[in-house]
This record gives sequence, C-alpha cells and structure tokens, in this order.
Amino acid sequence: MAITDRYPVTQKYLMTRGQAINFPSQFFKGNFKKTDVYGVVIDIPMPNNVLTTMVCFINGAANLYFNNGNEYTGASQKYRNLVQATHNMVANANILVPKCEKVKSYDIPRGRIHNIFLLTRSGIYKTELHPGVIPETEPEKRTFYVLYQRVLNELRNCQLKDDAERRKASK
Repeated sequence: MAITDRYPVTQKYLMTRGQAINFPSQFFKGNFKKTDVYGVVIDIPMPNNVLTTMVCFINGAANLYFNNGNEYTGASQKYRNLVQATHNMVANANILVPKCEKVKSYDIPRGRIHNIFLLTRSGIYKTELHPGVIPETEPEKRTFYVLYQRVLNELRNCQLKDDAERRKASK
C-alpha cells in the first residue's frame, strides 16, 4: 500500500538532519538554562515532493538541507542580515517551549505540516504548525512563523546574491 503523503529522502539528508537535531549545546558560548533554546530545526514541505529542513542556531548560523541530498550552507559567514534574522528567531523560540512536547524521535512530516524542533540542554521539544491555519488562540506560533519566514526570506536573498556573483564571475 503506497503512502502518498511521505517524502522520498536520501541517506545523506537523513544523516544531516539527524546530526542537526542532536547538535550539542556546548558548541555555543553562553550559560544556557536547561530549557533555553540554542537551536531550531524546521521541516518545511514544498511543492513537487520537496522537503526542506532549515537548521538555525543562536550564533546566527542558518543552513538549508533538501530531501534530495542538496543543501545551501555557509551564507551566515557572508551575510549579516541573515545572521541577525536567525539569531532573533532562535532567541525568541523560547516562547514556543510551552506549546511543545519533549520528544526522542524525529519523524519526517506528513502532508503540508511543518515540524518545529527546539534544541535545549534538557532535550528536544517538538511542535507542529500548519501555515494556512494557525489559530488566533496560538499567538506564539503565529509570531514564530513570522520569524522563521524572515529567515527563509533572508536565505533566499543570499541564494540570489550568490547566484548573481557566480554568473558575474563566469563571464
């Protein structure tokens, strides 16, 4: 029986995603309390069976990994706006912790649901978000959605700048 709401994934994608979700806090400076968020991993379903995983850390690092094995990494080293947007999102992720459940498994989303994993010293917390239907009774999710859309937008701007640089250099 075929399940049509599952995304095809590569081994590379699964390994990279798993490493991101389990990334240890000691790589970051600062005294994190047990439930302070230092990293966020968001699975974002896209059209045409594409699953994007955005990985963001408190230091401003932000990378994209795709279920086909492709990735977009390193932009935080070049683009200050991306670092600021990412840091702001992760620093504000604590508002979501009460809306999450602590998890030990990290299943890939089904359908169009976004999985949000919050990385803390006390473990990994998860919530789900359906972008088209975020209830008004959940302002924390609405706020966080806006913050991570800003990071996605900055990543897209970085990709466009990098593409323009590559085209210019190849002429």
